[in-house]
Amino acid sequence: MGFILWLIAVVLVVYGVVTLIQGSVLLGIILIIVGLAVGPGGWSIFNRRKV
Repeated sequence: MGFILWLIAVVLVVYGVVTLIQGSVLLGIILIIVGLAVGPGGWSIFNRRKV
C-alpha cells in the first residue's frame, strides 16, 4: 500500500511541475499539494495519529 501511495504521489508532483512549466500555475500548485497529501512519507492524509 505504501509503494502505491508513493507512486501516485510522485506522478502527481511531476505532473504538477510540468503543468507549472506549461503556464497553468493554479492547477500545478493544486496537483503538487495533492501529491504531498497522498504520499506516505511526511504529511499524508492517510496517516492519522492515534490518540
